Amino acid sequence: MPTADLHTHSNASDGELTPAALVEKARALGLSTLALTDHDTTQGLEEARAAAALAKLEFIPGIEIEIDFEPGEFHLLGYGIDEAAPSLVEAVERLGRARQERNLAIIERIMEAKLPLDFSRIEALFRTSYLGRPHLADLLVEAHCAHSRQDAFDRYLGKGKPFYIKKACLPLEEAISVIREAGGVAVIAHPYSLFVSKVMLGELFDQWKEMGIEGIEAYHPTAKYGQCAILERMARQREMFVTAGSDFHGKMRPECGLGRTSGNTPIDIRFRDELVAALESRT
Repeated sequence: MPTADLHTHSNASDGELTPAALVEKARALGLSTLALTDHDTTQGLEEARAAAALAKLEFIPGIEIEIDFEPGEFHLLGYGIDEAAPSLVEAVERLGRARQERNLAIIERIMEAKLPLDFSRIEALFRTSYLGRPHLADLLVEAHCAHSRQDAFDRYLGKGKPFYIKKACLPLEEAISVIREAGGVAVIAHPYSLFVSKVMLGELFDQWKEMGIEGIEAYHPTAKYGQCAILERMARQREMFVTAGSDFHGKMRPECGLGRTSGNTPIDIRFRDELVAALESRT
């Protein structure tokens, strides 16, 4: 049975594998469709697209943009984007500059705390295309200041912790506009991370659909299958399409296997079909 994965990350953001290696892993697992959705960057898309063409794998270019939202986390997926679209290029560059400024501020706090980090490793990371809190968490683990990436977030880097600095995010209206101007469709990622009640979630879905969001990522490894089915019903009630993904990062998040979603189930090709239909309706 053909399967897809519509939510993955490469080392262009905080994933383990290069875009080409990610495509090769998808091919080896028998996936027929892969979307690359790195955090706030499109840098891996060209490499992934070329590798997918060689592997005869359908490739959907994407991005995952963080939105300023309380009380939880709001991530917006953009699919079918043209990474050369001027408004998208400008937004990604702006987010990259803000990320670097935030990283410097976090590193300054780490240095003030006199933790035994290898700062030559930090300098090397700064020469790469993407540096974020997950990479700093890994350095804290290497320095034996934390047991795992999650422990580093729980003790140092998470919200309210000593090294936390609020991230600069795009306003929702701008993120939707940027995705649509790039020819893409906007999808709410893993909605349970919003940390709101079911009633509030429904109200937000209604509001965000009016703003231009067209789909909901109902199936995600962090939610139980029954919870995902509830999200799918909520999407159907609003005539929004449904996607599914693994949120694959590699060894950093081993519970999220490529091509698998909630309950470790293979990602059905029907989710790819819904996404492609939505993209084709835009042309």
